[in-house]
Amino acid sequence: MVSLLYGHISSDQFFLLLTHQPLHPSHVCHPIQTEEHFLAMNDRHRLPGEFIKQSKNGYATLRLSGQDGQSSYPVYGLGTSVQGHVDVHRTEGVTSVEVQIEGILKLEQVAGGGTTTYKLCWCKNILWVKDRLRDLPCPNSSRFTLSLPTTFSDGEKTFPLPPSYEAHLSGLPGFRAYIHYALTAQVVKPDDVPNMVKSAFLRKDDWAIATPVLYRPRSRPPAAIPPPLVTHPHYGLTETIKWKAATSTILANGCGQGIIVKLHLPTPRIFCVQQPIPFYISFHASSVSLAAFRPLAPFTCPSVWKMQITRILLMRQTSVDICNAFMLGTKSDMWTVDCIGEAAFKHIGEGSDWLAYSGEVFIADHITLGGFRAGGLSVRDCLVLTVNPTDLIVSPFKEMRMVVPIQFTTDRWIEDGPGLTLYGPGLEIASGELDFPHELPYQ
Repeated sequence: MVSLLYGHISSDQFFLLLTHQPLHPSHVCHPIQTEEHFLAMNDRHRLPGEFIKQSKNGYATLRLSGQDGQSSYPVYGLGTSVQGHVDVHRTEGVTSVEVQIEGILKLEQVAGGGTTTYKLCWCKNILWVKDRLRDLPCPNSSRFTLSLPTTFSDGEKTFPLPPSYEAHLSGLPGFRAYIHYALTAQVVKPDDVPNMVKSAFLRKDDWAIATPVLYRPRSRPPAAIPPPLVTHPHYGLTETIKWKAATSTILANGCGQGIIVKLHLPTPRIFCVQQPIPFYISFHASSVSLAAFRPLAPFTCPSVWKMQITRILLMRQTSVDICNAFMLGTKSDMWTVDCIGEAAFKHIGEGSDWLAYSGEVFIADHITLGGFRAGGLSVRDCLVLTVNPTDLIVSPFKEMRMVVPIQFTTDRWIEDGPGLTLYGPGLEIASGELDFPHELPYQ
């Protein structure tokens, strides 16, 4: 990845430079209304290394503490402060030393739909200014601390500060969405030569140091995965309050009896993105209907998974509303939906009027964080259970589709206690209900 070096720039210039830095799409589960613990970084447990970057001319160095020295970019989480030093190796003629951090959310509609830009944060710290009366030299090293806010406002609503993120929808119409943060250290030195004879090697940005910053709040589920469900020979799965069932019906394609299907997920439906999602699924109907449903039931052999008729997919919806308005009575937002995981099934039991499976939804490796909402941008996840017969004309059952919203956290569940959490006991709790539409729109 190419490093950035620049001096004083406008917000638009800042964004244009960062858009040429292809950061991995990284987004964190920071639900608007859900019960979840948020891990706040604890200064006592900061990483011991430093992120170091020099100016173009080599006369200034930015050192950020509490970082992995091998990382391409510095990384910060919820409630952390940006701490470091600006070292000046040639102090003659320097008039000031300053540092600033800025965050921008930019939504752009392809094919002339407009652009919306939100300033997420901006914090500037003047570390040293030359005193003309005392004429003291610039210090060789200046220490600084910048605080990241935990929220931002788009003028109407207040949102948690969103994570670093990129997304796009190809085609016409399409969109591009970026959330970028950048830290800039600037050593100010007046020009030593007239403008007419300036060389390209004497630009002011030779004294500037800039780096993209990854903002990645960490979170963990409020509870561990509950004990497994057990089956009863007469009733099927024995339900408990720790496993919540979403229920739907597979309608008969004619005058036959439909099948009740239940998808059981741990309560609450909040999972660590590093672990597969466990589930149980059960089908309830007469023995005749279940016998007719057998060819449509989940396959348990890996070699025929691609032929599944009953599937559970993990879907991620990224939606952008640039205008935040209605056009001809219709919401003006656009979205893209991606499959980021799929379930594997295991047959665990059956009776005269029930059929049950257990399984796990395996999450794609590149998904490292969860969903969020900020301004006109939202990222949401859900499980989609579908039954799609290959030939509806001869099939005894119709299509069925059920959407179950879920949330992701960055970290695994861990029991609270001294020394058990990497970043200390600083936890924040929010409570409420998940916010997700009953139907997930598809492109």
